[in-house]
Amino acid sequence: MALVSITSWVLSNWKDRHPDYSIDIHIEAPDVTSNIKVGFAKMPITPDVIDTWNDVNNDAKYKVEDGDTYNDNNNNGKFDPYWIAGFSNSKPANGVHDDVWSRTIILDDGNSRIALVSLDAIGFMHDDVIDVRESIPVELNIDYTIITSTHTHESIDLMGIWGENEFNSGVNPEAMVYLKQQVLISIKNAVANIRPANLIFAEDLSGRDSILIKDTRRPIVKATGIHVMQVLDAETDTTIGVLVKWANHPESLWSRNLQISSDFPHYVRESIENGIYSDNKLIKSGLGGVAVYINGAIGGLMAPHASLPIPDVAKDTTYVKPSFEKAKAVGEQVGLMVLEALANPDTTIEKAPISLRAKTLLLPLDNMMFRLASGIGLLNRGFPELFKTRTEIAALNLGPATFVAIPGEIYPELIFGGIVNPEGRDFKIDPIEVPNIRSMMPGKYKFIIGLANDEIGYIIPKSEWDVEKPYLYNSKRDFYGEENSLGPETAPILHREISTLLDELQK
Repeated sequence: MALVSITSWVLSNWKDRHPDYSIDIHIEAPDVTSNIKVGFAKMPITPDVIDTWNDVNNDAKYKVEDGDTYNDNNNNGKFDPYWIAGFSNSKPANGVHDDVWSRTIILDDGNSRIALVSLDAIGFMHDDVIDVRESIPVELNIDYTIITSTHTHESIDLMGIWGENEFNSGVNPEAMVYLKQQVLISIKNAVANIRPANLIFAEDLSGRDSILIKDTRRPIVKATGIHVMQVLDAETDTTIGVLVKWANHPESLWSRNLQISSDFPHYVRESIENGIYSDNKLIKSGLGGVAVYINGAIGGLMAPHASLPIPDVAKDTTYVKPSFEKAKAVGEQVGLMVLEALANPDTTIEKAPISLRAKTLLLPLDNMMFRLASGIGLLNRGFPELFKTRTEIAALNLGPATFVAIPGEIYPELIFGGIVNPEGRDFKIDPIEVPNIRSMMPGKYKFIIGLANDEIGYIIPKSEWDVEKPYLYNSKRDFYGEENSLGPETAPILHREISTLLDELQK
């Protein structure tokens, strides 16, 4: 009876939350184009941290056996924690440093309407994206919604694997309900804020952002380059908002921070909206409006590592140890590059016809730990087919710009090229995910949206896959990445499907 009960419980956890859900969307650009209309909005998704705790040995882990205690500030007789996602378990938030957000852009070319939502979260899984989509009122006339995560390691767990321990989910159900409500409000408000607009595109491809990124896995391929879209009100010529795409793990605060924060994206957005100051002296004026940050190809692993020195934007100071000062320095460096790029923009357009291809995929789930985590309810993610997980890809043309939405943390060599087949790899094959995705993208401006509509983990070239000895490059230990990946077939399938999607987008 016990075996039957356990089996029934596991099977119920593996049950598909959205049976028969599938999309295959093809939106063609209109023959006669109207001026583009755009709306921005932002809503906080910050939880109200009431119960705090006392870390007696300063290990940033809540453990009763260490003598750690909690402060029952709501007097209900129990600890009500919000678990911080990233790095490790047992990290209850002890306060809020800066708000985390749902920030939304609505794009409307008169023929179709697209929503792009950026969440300050480590990841937002596909089933939850579907929940939000199904809550959007029909009268908003939204044809497609992309929800992406900034991947901050300093906000609350929305996936389940960073709870009190390895066997208890870190997702707070009430916080998840609140977040989805706030996302919906941000979408509604962005629709209400739609204005005739002009789009300004700019880039910084100089590589000077390279000093802010450490790639901790060979081959060293950094996803450098900052891509920007500024939106001006067509009537007042004032900034409605700015979209920024850059690729780096928001983990400047590293593993011992206990304050909820969006990490460096907070300072990127503050720089763009309000300007950059040093000792109350204005360094660069801001643009106003709503700034939206999206992440890119951060597998590999792109990070402002705890060992990486980051220069202050104005002072002769360098920050190495994890801190809010370091996060601020990273964000202001990126913000300054954005503002300087927009001071000399490349392109200004009034008409930006939209075309889009989006498609549901089923990917094999070979990762045994992910299967187990789903089975015990740690990951609230069912299977449409046994050990196959549902996810999604999309490609969007917006005038001279192309966006590719990828559902996880893709390795930069899949985007830019540079895939290798080193000694020690598990599969004795040449690189198969060629040509690189960026080379297949049409348009002058190319935006990679990572963690889009899902978080499936790392997307690793198959010829670089390594879980068995001998290890890559004859290393003495295995490399990080595979343990947080669906499996070795993920990259080949995604590369093939994205290639097809981009080909269909241009027909």
